[in-house]
Amino acid sequence: MKIAVSATGGSKAAKVESRFGRCAYFVIVDSETMKFTAFTNPAGNAPGGAGPAAVQEIHKHGAEVVLTGQVGPQAERALQAADIKIVTNAGGTVEEAVKTYLSTGA
Repeated sequence: MKIAVSATGGSKAAKVESRFGRCAYFVIVDSETMKFTAFTNPAGNAPGGAGPAAVQEIHKHGAEVVLTGQVGPQAERALQAADIKIVTNAGGTVEEAVKTYLSTGA
């Protein structure tokens, strides 16, 4: 499964960013191999609609789950429409957040 994490940087050592739509990066982690790809969030500086635009980007990368601090109402609706599971209140590093999620019976 591919897990998207909102992050402050482009690595598994980066901290989880509390804001989904306005995060600096997304790190997509493959839960089977723990290999990752990272990309700058093109919606991060958008004047409006950052959440739904961010959802489109992670959906293109095949994410099935998103780990983040919080999600706004527009992003939440877009994630639900894209059938992407939402996990809020994630913290620590990207790698820690993914391991915590996987250890809780994901």
